[in-house]
Amino acid sequence: MMVSIIVLVSPLLFVLTSILSKYYNKQKTTSVIKFAKFSSLFALLAAIVASVIVISRGVINSTFWEFSGLGISVRLDSVSLIMFSMVALLSIVIIRYSGNYLDGDERQGIFMGRLSATIASVQLLVISGNLFLLFIAWVGTSLALHRLLIYYPDRKRAQIAAKKKFIIARLADLLLLTSIILLYLHFHTAELRLIFSSIKNNPNGTSDTIEIAAVLMAFSALLKSAQFPTHGWLIEVMETPTPVSSLLHAGLLNAGPFLMVRMAFVIQSSTYAPVVLIVVGGFSALFASVVFLTQPSIKTALGYSSMAHMGFSLMLSGFGVYSAAMLHLVAHSFYKAHSFLSSGSIIDNIKNSSIDLPKRKGSIPRIILGFILSIVVYLGIAWLWNVKTSNELALLSIGLIIVVGTTRLISATIDSEGSIVTTIKIILLTGVVTSAFFFLERGIHKLLRGEIPELSSLSLTGDILIILFLVLSIIIVGAQLKGPLFKANTFWKNQAVHFRNGWYLNARFDNLIGALNRKNQ
Repeated sequence: MMVSIIVLVSPLLFVLTSILSKYYNKQKTTSVIKFAKFSSLFALLAAIVASVIVISRGVINSTFWEFSGLGISVRLDSVSLIMFSMVALLSIVIIRYSGNYLDGDERQGIFMGRLSATIASVQLLVISGNLFLLFIAWVGTSLALHRLLIYYPDRKRAQIAAKKKFIIARLADLLLLTSIILLYLHFHTAELRLIFSSIKNNPNGTSDTIEIAAVLMAFSALLKSAQFPTHGWLIEVMETPTPVSSLLHAGLLNAGPFLMVRMAFVIQSSTYAPVVLIVVGGFSALFASVVFLTQPSIKTALGYSSMAHMGFSLMLSGFGVYSAAMLHLVAHSFYKAHSFLSSGSIIDNIKNSSIDLPKRKGSIPRIILGFILSIVVYLGIAWLWNVKTSNELALLSIGLIIVVGTTRLISATIDSEGSIVTTIKIILLTGVVTSAFFFLERGIHKLLRGEIPELSSLSLTGDILIILFLVLSIIIVGAQLKGPLFKANTFWKNQAVHFRNGWYLNARFDNLIGALNRKNQ
């Protein structure tokens, strides 16, 4: 109980920071910033203490208030503590960055208060041990983020983007609430430990209620993480302060994949929820990856990148590879936080690190050879790691999709006037990346053991979808390698324009909510 109280104090400190920001005038903004920094450091300390105790004693469930199975309880396990620790580290960096970024802004204290409220909501979300508290925190993250998105009230496009986000978030809330009600009616409790225990003890007892609840929860996660076709708002929120973009892309978008990992036993009990995640998440990942390549704006490109990564994580959850989904989620969070916080100096970094690349030959046989070498290296290392195709086809295929990305390096090197030594180095690098993937995935899987279902064979539909996604990934990477050959082709130039505009889905949403009216311009 004591360690749960320590962890629960962390979001309460951030809430107190938010409250103080409303009463402190601009002369006392420094005090608000100091208290926010103290709260972030306390969060990291709480994460360390809780992790040590959970490792030594096991999962901790603490209930502080309950009525008929609904209440406020904290669950400290490997899933919640990995996320809580990640949020703590990101909050330290983002709060410190915000102190410098908004220095001199007369509303800096207000911003720090809204930022603190958002962090508190995310912390409550990841440590929730009851569906009641989880839903409150889920809604809280959206409402707190909304206040950050409209920080500059005079920026019309930011206001419109926030409005679209608000509409989609309320739909996601409604779907999640309906799902929670169905689960509560079925299990007669909202306690996660009791729900998980019931499913584990009766793995073949899936009912229509659980099926519907899982599907609704999957759609809620997809909406929360800006998946196709409701992703337009994510591309337009770049007018907010950079720390908001960093927190959004590195933290709040992860709520969708986190929910799927947290409720993995419910999702795994469903037949159709994994298919929804695979189809929508996989398509969103492919769509955003192609659109990303056409964007001239750094921040817009990062927005599509986040959409693709979230789609990939949700697709992993659909495949049942929850350990890889969690690994990808954490890695993407730190990568995207760094990308946004350093976006202002990207031009200087490119200038300082510019090199002359070898000239490409445009040889299709050389490009194909690069693909073959990448796959051979990958399968060889997978064999060394004893990955079984019988029940680990999903893991094998997901890793292969990741390595397909490295074929850009190998194929580009072979298809150029680079040296043999360089080619060998790139092949060795592919081997290192592959080994790192299996090493980290196995490590995360060991940490999450007991909190996520074990890997199992997929249905025929799942196998077909995996192969389809793999083939499409290879086609996209191959087209990207061959892309320069189509610079003079009118057809591909026209397609690039359409992709750059996201096939105008966002414009249709703007028209739907009246954002294209002259008075809103």
